[in-house]
Amino acid sequence: MAKKTIDQVDVKSKRVLMRVDFNVPLDDSGAITDDRRIVAALPSIRSVIERGGRLVLMSHLGRPEGKGFESEYSLKPVAERLRQLLPGVKVSITDKSPTGDGPRAMVEAMQDGEIVLLENLRFNGAEERNDKNFAAALARYGDIYCNDAFGTAHRDHASMVGVPQAMAGKPRVAGFLLRDEIKFLSGVLEKPAKPFIAVLGGAKVSDKIGVIRNLMGKVDAILVGGAMVYSFLKALDKNVGSSKAQLGMLTDVKAMIDMAAASHTDLVLPSDHVCGKEITRHTPIRVFEDAIEDGWMGLDIGPKTVAAYGARLSGAKTIIWNGPMGVFETPPFDAGTRGVAEAIAKATKAGATSIIGGGDSAAAVEAFGMESQFTHVSTGGGASLQMLEGKPFTSVGLLDEA
Repeated sequence: MAKKTIDQVDVKSKRVLMRVDFNVPLDDSGAITDDRRIVAALPSIRSVIERGGRLVLMSHLGRPEGKGFESEYSLKPVAERLRQLLPGVKVSITDKSPTGDGPRAMVEAMQDGEIVLLENLRFNGAEERNDKNFAAALARYGDIYCNDAFGTAHRDHASMVGVPQAMAGKPRVAGFLLRDEIKFLSGVLEKPAKPFIAVLGGAKVSDKIGVIRNLMGKVDAILVGGAMVYSFLKALDKNVGSSKAQLGMLTDVKAMIDMAAASHTDLVLPSDHVCGKEITRHTPIRVFEDAIEDGWMGLDIGPKTVAAYGARLSGAKTIIWNGPMGVFETPPFDAGTRGVAEAIAKATKAGATSIIGGGDSAAAVEAFGMESQFTHVSTGGGASLQMLEGKPFTSVGLLDEA
């Protein structure tokens, strides 16, 4: 369903209340170590500023307690980075709180083309509770609501759901980042070029069961990696040694295996495993095929699996990847994830459409310096996962139709 976007509303001298995702990583000194989320919001920000709008930005950062100001979670470094990225634009930030008399006065005093950044929404626990009064206080700042925060699209928080509800009757639109993320993901799921292959990894099969269920019959193959492999192998009565299997999920996993056969979807499991005694760089390493001996845990897919997955991916026309193949943060258990990333990049170069579904997969390709080699790297881990599950977003449903 196409939503109206920020460029389709008149913003001249209007206050635009825009939810963005500025949840950026900071180092111990409070400096931003990766500003990509800020840069990703710039097209929507510029659309308002360059047309004479008055822009009120709101975001969260990290996980403060929700009981007031905490300096280590302040958005001040973000305000400073915005000033650098938008020379000549006045960027102010509210003092210690997103709501109250001080912020209200700042917003009311704004001139055309200026930006006020509200302090971290999560300094008030009401944000995550979707508190109606908090949402109403935020809603008073805007003549127009814009959601450009795909990273939190799956969260039913005040700024995402309560505010647009409180602003019913006023324009409620999508930003360009939100539009592009949804267009990419929904477009691929609705009309994929075939063969369509999903690569699913990560630690917990419980996190991916909804995705697997939704993709059955849509994709030609699902290539499985990560620790969730061991729940599948356990369900098939294979010895997995000390690997992390979710024993409470085995009934669901068996149902998935049956469902794959019934829907003619190839559910492909690794044929070999790189195993260690513990998750450290210096642990002894062995590669096991089929059964894993007691005392060893699978920490990555093995070289034969990397080659087999690479061969499958080489013929794909559409690829979705969500979740790493192993403990990629701890070499040498990054080889499987790197090998799959390289295979997807190669397929992309040969004309395939590739989507990396945020979260750990995005972190992995960024760590490998490969993010430019895919069609699309999503900015939202949990949000992209929910889209792959086929579940609608309450937050997006509240926006005006195009």
